[in-house]
Amino acid sequence: MAEVHAPSGAAPTSGAEDPGPASGRAAQPVTLGQITSMLSGAGVRRTAPWERDFANLSYEWRRIFAELIGTFFLVLVAAGGGTIAAVFAGSVGRSAQVVAPALMVMVVILAIGAVSGAHLNPVVTIAFFLRAEFPLRRIPLYLVAQVGGAVVACLFLWAMFGKAGGLGATLPGGHVSDAQAMWMEAVLTCGLVTTILGTASGAQNVGPLSALAVGGYIALAGLWASPVSGASMNPVRSLGPAIVTGDYSRLWIYLAGPTIGMLAAVGIAYVLRGRGGDPAAMRAAQGTLPAFLPRRPDRAGRVPVAGTGQRARSGSQGSYDARVTPAPEQPAGEGDHGEGKEVGHGGQA
Repeated sequence: MAEVHAPSGAAPTSGAEDPGPASGRAAQPVTLGQITSMLSGAGVRRTAPWERDFANLSYEWRRIFAELIGTFFLVLVAAGGGTIAAVFAGSVGRSAQVVAPALMVMVVILAIGAVSGAHLNPVVTIAFFLRAEFPLRRIPLYLVAQVGGAVVACLFLWAMFGKAGGLGATLPGGHVSDAQAMWMEAVLTCGLVTTILGTASGAQNVGPLSALAVGGYIALAGLWASPVSGASMNPVRSLGPAIVTGDYSRLWIYLAGPTIGMLAAVGIAYVLRGRGGDPAAMRAAQGTLPAFLPRRPDRAGRVPVAGTGQRARSGSQGSYDARVTPAPEQPAGEGDHGEGKEVGHGGQA
């Protein structure tokens, strides 16, 4: 253990040798870092088994549940606007119907982006995969969660109000052909996915402000283009009402259009930023939940308090190391992309 010496001119403590010239050693001042290090060594506590389970990164169900609940609230608001407007005639105007989902997307990104990336949309998940920023093996469960969240939202609306307003189904406007609606969806989705991929990129480094960019784009697109196609930009937002009402006659528009737009956006991202695999975008796509989980205990079941040079956060689950972000899962064939941390991106009207 380090010795603490009395300052020059002070009387030596009882039982201690005076570290003068005769001892051959000069007095060494104790630094703040040494004191912090010694104190942090004693700051340990036992960790309950459930806390160790919570820190286990194999618990993929947290990400899946985040996608399900996030998509549920998005579709609840997006489809609910048309449903409520049909039940209470004129109570929800068109502007409110397109702005409300945009605001919900902003909220969901900020609330669960660190858990799952807050995709909320199959074309976003696939776009991140094509950019080598999301692993293939995680796509199926993400898609299941997104479809499940949309269907549950529409089932809730059906239980509350019946099939009023077609449960907010997205349909082409009057005098708009199916082909026109499809291409409008393609163009709108291209802009949306371009915004998501761009704000997720480390080159932009906008972090939580990405929620404003994505939500702002959804509101703007809906304000001018919703009379043409409904401005869905999200296959599951259109699929949910179709499944519950059983009307699939126009669904192909909202499957083909967003897919075409997503592929175009991935091509644009390649031209602007190369092949992909950006570390900041990988964290935005996959979530950074492990950064906020309790630090792993040692073999004795003790969790050390963050020490010198670390920024610790205290919460109901103990001490957290908020500085270190574990590397995200690398897509197949990709190498180490370094460190970084971003809030998730995604969500569509």
